[in-house]
Amino acid sequence: MNIKLLRKNSAIPKRATMYSAGFDLVAIIDEKTEIKKGVTTKIPTGIAVEIPIGYVGLIFARSGLGANYGVIPANAVGVIDSDYRGEIFVPLTCHKEESYIVEPMDRIAQLVVVPIFTEELTVVEELDTTERNDGGFNSTGKK
Repeated sequence: MNIKLLRKNSAIPKRATMYSAGFDLVAIIDEKTEIKKGVTTKIPTGIAVEIPIGYVGLIFARSGLGANYGVIPANAVGVIDSDYRGEIFVPLTCHKEESYIVEPMDRIAQLVVVPIFTEELTVVEELDTTERNDGGFNSTGKK
C-alpha cells in the first residue's frame, strides 16, 4: 500500500507485532495536546495513504488508550475510502473526568485495511429465511 509522508517528522505506520491486525498511527504534533472530557480534538498523523480499490481503511481506538484512559476516536470508527488522498486525522475524545495528554509521536489509533462489499443492491419482495429470521436484540440469548 502506498503512503505519503506529509510532514518533516512524519512516521511510517508500523504493526506492533508480526500478527497485529492494525498499523499504529502516531500523533505528529509539535507540542503536548490535552484531550478534555467530552471535547473532540483532531490529531494529525502526518500521512496520506492510497487504500487499494476494493478495500477500506478503518481507524480504531488503541485498546490501552480506551480501556485505561477513556480516550477513543470521537467517531467510534473512522473510515478512509479508497479515493481519499488527504492527511489522516484522528478525532480523539476523553470519557473520563481527568484530561489525557497526547505527546508528540504517541501512538493514538490503529489503521486496519479490510476488503469491502462493492456489489449493487437488489430490491426484492422477500428475503431468504434463516433460523434467526427477524429476531433482533438479544434474540440469540444472553449467554
